[in-house]
Amino acid sequence: MRRWRRFVADDQGPTTVEYAVILALIVAALLGAVQNLTTATRDSFDSSADALF
Repeated sequence: MRRWRRFVADDQGPTTVEYAVILALIVAALLGAVQNLTTATRDSFDSSADALF
């Protein structure tokens, strides 16, 4: 019973979950930014290649 009380009173679990959610949001934002940057870079190189040839 003491373990259960300590487990319920411990707030480390929710903090860990909150950090995991924040990290997941940051990773999702970075993936979106990298994908956008990749598309823009490819379009820029294609435009430059078309101008050269």
